[in-house]
Amino acid sequence: MDISVVIPLFNEEESLKELYDWIARVMAANRFSYEVIFVDDGSTDHSFKILQELGKEDSRAKTIKFRRNHGKSAGLNVGFAAAQGDVVITMDADLQDSPDEIPELYRLIKEENYDLISGWKKKRYDPITKTIPTKFFNWATRKMSKIQLHDFNCGLKAYKNEVVKNVNVQGEMHRYIPVLAKSAGFTKIGEKVVQHQARKYGHTKFGLSRFINGPLDLITLAFVSKFSKRPMHFFGLYGTLMFLVGFLAALYIGIEKLIALNSGHHARLVTDNPFFYIALITMVLGTQLFLAGFLAELISRNSSRKANYTIDQKLNL
Repeated sequence: MDISVVIPLFNEEESLKELYDWIARVMAANRFSYEVIFVDDGSTDHSFKILQELGKEDSRAKTIKFRRNHGKSAGLNVGFAAAQGDVVITMDADLQDSPDEIPELYRLIKEENYDLISGWKKKRYDPITKTIPTKFFNWATRKMSKIQLHDFNCGLKAYKNEVVKNVNVQGEMHRYIPVLAKSAGFTKIGEKVVQHQARKYGHTKFGLSRFINGPLDLITLAFVSKFSKRPMHFFGLYGTLMFLVGFLAALYIGIEKLIALNSGHHARLVTDNPFFYIALITMVLGTQLFLAGFLAELISRNSSRKANYTIDQKLNL
């Protein structure tokens, strides 16, 4: 099979039929063998009913349905697991991503041997309250990951099949799939300018929380990508340094008092010295950091579990 198109969705009943017909026209014009995997993320409208009808009309329209809303990352993760095509293409269900981009994305993967191609919506139809934070987010991600992409969060991407089988997208890490792919050893990552269309139906499903969760996820990813296999290198190092600083400070305070007593001078109680408590807290925090690193090391060496999602139904898979 040439292409698997993975489309996570939540309450997009108005656009689904139009989107699938558009994809089918593009595939037929280019003679691609394909499947379209819709992942219904617990929709509460008639989205699943429409997808059932599409599946009856065309067996290439496949659906995975969650019992409840898990988020876009979960939808992509299970869609990637089910994808069988040589090239896997992701897009949003709101018609803001154009299926006309599919042939060129496919060519870049197959002929130019890219591992991943990310879309770049150079001209966006979004309000300034969204575009400015997005530009900052993309700048920060470039600096952290050293991947020179302009639009990390673009829903329109193309991957080699082996890439999607080797990345585990959890939480809200769908924004950082190129970073996850690089961490998994897939380093030939490029981008393509793609058309961004104004939303035709409904409204955006993302609120202000994305501007809080995005930077937090970036910090998490930066730490995990560097220390997930060796957490003791981080916690153990800083824990040991903090403990030594606190211990040496407490030792200095104790020696200072002994010298004062030995010389016959008045020496105040160690507990009257505020620096003693700073030294004590520093030793306690250093010990806790060291123990945290030790426990994290045990967990990372013994845990091989992956996230599980409660799937309601699978159609034609």
